Amino acid sequence: MDQITLMLVMLALFQVKHLFADFYLQTPKMLSAGAIYVHAGRAQHAVVHVVGSFLVLLPFGLLAGLSWALVVGLLAVEWVLHYHIDFGKGWWSKRTAFTTTDAGYWRAFGMDQLAHQWTYIAMVWMAV
Repeated sequence: MDQITLMLVMLALFQVKHLFADFYLQTPKMLSAGAIYVHAGRAQHAVVHVVGSFLVLLPFGLLAGLSWALVVGLLAVEWVLHYHIDFGKGWWSKRTAFTTTDAGYWRAFGMDQLAHQWTYIAMVWMAV
């Protein structure tokens, strides 16, 4: 598999993982964090993302020869970034009190999702 194809496949798999982790596997506890900085539900949600990313990286690590140190480093950074991106969105949502009928809610939602996608682009770039 050439490098561009490898990168695109990895990115597509990260996006599928993100869909499931953010929209299918979140529990009410994970969604209740809001603007609280230290929150077990948000930490658990970030772990779900890391487990999914590990499953994406595992076959590529075996095929591309990624070191375990790099994989663990990528997963640790993803956990920190995901936790803080979600905290930022929760803090902003609480501060503004936007609801799903407000354009500001959807702008914040879009920025949150964009930040997560940039994380995956960086992870793919670092892995390949």
